[in-house]
Amino acid sequence: MKNLKEKMLNTKLTDGQIALFYLGQEGFLVQYNGVYLLIDAYLSDYVDRNCCSDEVRWVRNYPAPISGGALDFVDYVFCSHAHYDHADPDTLKAISAANGKAKYIVPAPVADTISDYGVDPKNIVRAYDGIPIPLAGCDGIVTPVAAAHEQLHADENGNYRELGYKFDLHGTMLFHAGDCCVYDGLCDKLGKLDVAMLPVNGRDYFRLQRGIVGNMDVNEAIELAVSTGAELLVPMHFDLYEVNRVSAACVAQCLEQSGGNLCYHIFRPGERFIFEK
Repeated sequence: MKNLKEKMLNTKLTDGQIALFYLGQEGFLVQYNGVYLLIDAYLSDYVDRNCCSDEVRWVRNYPAPISGGALDFVDYVFCSHAHYDHADPDTLKAISAANGKAKYIVPAPVADTISDYGVDPKNIVRAYDGIPIPLAGCDGIVTPVAAAHEQLHADENGNYRELGYKFDLHGTMLFHAGDCCVYDGLCDKLGKLDVAMLPVNGRDYFRLQRGIVGNMDVNEAIELAVSTGAELLVPMHFDLYEVNRVSAACVAQCLEQSGGNLCYHIFRPGERFIFEK
């Protein structure tokens, strides 16, 4: 963990370069222009300890590559929705205790839940579909995008409970989908992308009956990436839990069989990747 933190802090980028550090599941640290953006970091075993049942056993396939308490330097913390592997109470408590400067950007309907985890409400920014949020310090903008976790879910005010985040980092368009399926109008919302970070674990009747809400599968992710003109597809949500596991070989095979020129990168936990247009 110490070495990964040092790598994060000591990575030197040229203008226009973006560093992606994979933290497992859908967790990423994005470094750009001296600012650190943390997305859907699940860095504990909260799910394993609290969500196992007779029907589903949750056991991590690998340990978290860094602790929440080590992230005392991040500037923004994003949560796509309230599921514990995306808004982890233990991780958020640890970051909040160690880091007083971070701003937490979360779907408006789950803001109170994030506050209950120990995050100061003054540091929480409520996110709404289609309403851009400036990212101070890096000349960037993030636009939340409604995410269909099998379906679109809105609260009584019409605000979506699940969001993806489209980052405009000085002209480089990076989209982190959160947990999402493709729905009518999504491509129009996204426009042209450079990096598409998309879940690939799919969905099915039997998992849904056990309370496991799904996402797009590998082929849908490929089509969405191609439809948005993405230069790079980053598959997510495929390796942490057996119930949602898709082998890296299967992901690569689908990508190779797609017949296009789409570039992709399959991460290992703790890995760094540097992207430049």
